[in-house]
Amino acid sequence: MAAEIPTILVGRKSAMNYVAAVAMQFNAGSTQVALKARGRAISTAVTVAEIVRRMITGVEVEKINIGTEQVGDPPRFVSSIEILLVKKE
Repeated sequence: MAAEIPTILVGRKSAMNYVAAVAMQFNAGSTQVALKARGRAISTAVTVAEIVRRMITGVEVEKINIGTEQVGDPPRFVSSIEILLVKKE
């Protein structure tokens, strides 16, 4: 069974809180970290990915998935994004 990729859910906090969370995951030995966000938090997730990519040497964006999720009652559609960051040695 493959190891699970640590996932950070981006929300309303400041971008630097999520940058610190990603840095902690990489320092703990993870080689991959996923950032997930929905709606207005998408721009924060992209900002976090760019800050991490420039701050930590060897980190690259491997894959970006975009989509739409149905949430709430009554149901409505919300955009979502998943950014996979990889640390290469």
